[in-house]
Amino acid sequence: MNLHASRTPPAGGDLFDAIDDLRRELNAVILAHYYQEPDIQDIADHVGDSLALAQAAAGTDAEVIVFAGVHFMAETAKILNPDKQVLLPDLEAGCSLADGCPADEFAAFLAKYPGHKVVSYINCSAATKAMSDVICTSGNALKVVSSFPADQPIVFAPDRFLGSWVARKLKRDLVLWPGSCEVHEVFSERRLVELKALHPEAVVAAHPECPEAILQHADHIGSTAAILAFARDCEAREIIVVTESGILHQMQKENPDKVLIPAPGNDESCNCNECPYMKKNTLEKLYLCMRDRTPEITVDPPVAERALVPIRRMLEIGR
Repeated sequence: MNLHASRTPPAGGDLFDAIDDLRRELNAVILAHYYQEPDIQDIADHVGDSLALAQAAAGTDAEVIVFAGVHFMAETAKILNPDKQVLLPDLEAGCSLADGCPADEFAAFLAKYPGHKVVSYINCSAATKAMSDVICTSGNALKVVSSFPADQPIVFAPDRFLGSWVARKLKRDLVLWPGSCEVHEVFSERRLVELKALHPEAVVAAHPECPEAILQHADHIGSTAAILAFARDCEAREIIVVTESGILHQMQKENPDKVLIPAPGNDESCNCNECPYMKKNTLEKLYLCMRDRTPEITVDPPVAERALVPIRRMLEIGR
């Protein structure tokens, strides 16, 4: 019997207290990505990018991991913690990159490139990870690819824009799976240039999942954690931010005196710089998933065992 089934979601600020109570009762840790809504970031035990959250998941002694992010992140936490319960507030919180690289199609793609090592961006399914030699994040992709000899041919998946940025930075040929993030690919170069003209003193910080046409205008290119560090360290008062707008919450908390300007997408009628998957999680859903201990993330054990190897290699390289 569910001991919490009789509870109804409390209103207002009481929701924070209720989540705190459940966190203690379950011996749970709440991990939240920078792209989550502000309330979720504020109540989380750890807020970070994919690399930091993977490291937090690998090191936690909590009995329950509540992952306020998207499905592949919660899967990674489960692979690292097969004996712990991993909860995701909304199972529909997916990822266009992961969805765009089905395991069967990826296997057929890899068959065309014998002798290649496979570096897969963490934004992919457990089944895709299981076919990889090492996993990377945007924060360590350069380091991971550099860990292979210069003459070692490499397949990089599933983000072609991140892969092409790595290839340019390292002056290295990579075979790229033709995937992309639906949020980062819609930033408009024309509107970014217009924004720079309106704010001539502003600097531009962009995520490497953006197309090259966007990145050529950036003063800094890096992961969400790297963009946050850049915002803290740079002297500019105005920063144009070219990534999912959820990062602005932490940036503003850390830089209350700076003006943060979210870059626009192609469509002026929508919030195209918001990830629709990340935003499926809400504070109410977070409470309910802890109360009911569902949705729970499971990974097929043989797949998880194979995927754990490249994930551990990533964590070892990142030390």
